Amino acid sequence: MTTAQLRQGGPSVPVRQTMNKVPQVTALFWVIKVLTTGMGETASDFLAHVMDPMIAVALGAVALAISLAAQFRLNRYVAWVYWTTVVMVSVFGTMAADVLHVGLGVPYTEATPAFMLVLAAIFGAWYATERTLSVHSINTRRREAFYWATVLATFALGTAAGDLTATNFHLGYLASGLVFTALIAIPALAHARLGLGAVAAFWSAYVLTRPLGASFADWMAVSHTRGGLDLGLGPVTAGWTLAIVAFVAYFATTRRDIDA
Repeated sequence: MTTAQLRQGGPSVPVRQTMNKVPQVTALFWVIKVLTTGMGETASDFLAHVMDPMIAVALGAVALAISLAAQFRLNRYVAWVYWTTVVMVSVFGTMAADVLHVGLGVPYTEATPAFMLVLAAIFGAWYATERTLSVHSINTRRREAFYWATVLATFALGTAAGDLTATNFHLGYLASGLVFTALIAIPALAHARLGLGAVAAFWSAYVLTRPLGASFADWMAVSHTRGGLDLGLGPVTAGWTLAIVAFVAYFATTRRDIDA
C-alpha cells in the first residue's frame, strides 16, 4: 500500500488542485497510527477517572473542534497539526463509543455493527460524491471533510470492536491485541497476493489499528486481576504520548512524510 498505489485507487477527478493534506503511507505512518489509538484509549479512560465524565467528553469535543479547525485552515500537510488532530479524534472517538455503552447502556454487540453501518454510509457518500476513496487525493475541503468523518468513525468502530473481543468474547486485552495483530496482516497479504485494491487494503488496515493499539495499551494499564501489567492509565498515556511526539518531531524535521 504505497503512495503510488493509493493514488491509483480512483479515477482522475477535475478539482482545484492543492497540496495533499495527509502524509505519505509508510511503515512509520502505521507505527504512529497505532500509538495514537492506544494513547487515545488510555487518555480517555484516565480523564474519565480524574474528572466528571461529562466534563471530560465536553473538553474532548472542544479539543477536537480546535484541532480540526487548525487542520482545515491549512492548505498543506503539517505533521504536528495533522497528528494532533488524529490524537484528538482518537480521544473523542473513544469517548463517543464509551458514552454509547456506559452512558446509554448500548451493548458492544449492538454498538459494533451500528458503527460499521455509519462507516459504510460515510464511505458510500464519499465515493458517490468524489468517485474515489484514496487518501492521496485529499486536496479539496469536501474530500477532507469526508476523510475526517471516516477517521472518526473508524476510531469509534475500533473501540467498540476491541472492547467486544476483550470483554464479551472474554479474550482479555493481550489476547485481543494478538488477534488484531494477526488480522491486520490480512489486508496486506490480500493486496500483495490476491489483488485486493490498495485503497480497500488501506482502509481495512486503518480500522484494525484502533482495536490493535487500544488492546495493547489497555493490557499495559489495567490491573493484574484484569490480566494486565498494572502500569496505570496515567503512565501509559504519558509513555505513548512521548513516543508519538518523538516520531512526529522526526517527521517535522526530516519531512520524509511529505508526498513527493
